[in-house]
Amino acid sequence: MRHEKACFFNLNTQISRLKSKLLIMNKRIILNGPGLCMGLLTLALCSAMLPTSHHQLKAPTHFTKTPNMADSGWRQLFNGKDLDGWKQVGPGSRYVENGLTGSHGGMGLCYWKKEKFGDCVIRVVYKMEKENSNSGFFIRIPIEPREAWMPVYYGYEVQIDNHPETSGEDEYHITGSLYSISKPHSKPGRPGPQWNVMEITLDGPRTIVYVNGQLVTDYTEGDPVPERKFDYEPFRGLRPNYGFIGLQNHGDNDIVFFKTVEVRPLHMK
Repeated sequence: MRHEKACFFNLNTQISRLKSKLLIMNKRIILNGPGLCMGLLTLALCSAMLPTSHHQLKAPTHFTKTPNMADSGWRQLFNGKDLDGWKQVGPGSRYVENGLTGSHGGMGLCYWKKEKFGDCVIRVVYKMEKENSNSGFFIRIPIEPREAWMPVYYGYEVQIDNHPETSGEDEYHITGSLYSISKPHSKPGRPGPQWNVMEITLDGPRTIVYVNGQLVTDYTEGDPVPERKFDYEPFRGLRPNYGFIGLQNHGDNDIVFFKTVEVRPLHMK
């Protein structure tokens, strides 16, 4: 028992020291960075990922079989009727019609509010309204979002955009890539109104993306990444193994319809 108490004491001491360093770093960010808001957000994100006592040192929640999980292990997150379980942040909104969810306005994010996801496979079936439309599916969002830009900067967007060159962007911004992070292995995105199937595997720190059966992304935390080119690109750095997920509504000129959002664990209990 004494050894256990000593371990917790040492852990709390280390955490306190780390938090002090974070406060100093945050002060520097506020003085030298883009501003007070970004500094406070950085501190909040760092603090959210630190345990404050031994009572919080818990393993992530793993999947258990639920009534809407088929024998294959897939669990439907979008029921085709309403947006139960989802929450909108930022401008715009989502709606459900004829079994699909579309969007109005933007740029915003509709995220699954009930839990974080990791060590799983996420399947998304979507189609573009036009020949090419812009949207994205967000993963590894570290904390529950309160607005639309935190996920952009601190999560990953699995991009949906077959022609990023029309926006002055390169192939690091194409469908199936981690937006501005990963170079695509292939470019299999189909134009609207054809259906696309995207499968995103979260395997610890590794992210694998297939689009229409072809590998696009195989990225592991810590792999080399290009420098940021635009101020709206995500900040570089490690993402958590477990995070929130969400659907982006980019704007009225970029509508993407989602038919399926489902998830299954990598390993069933």
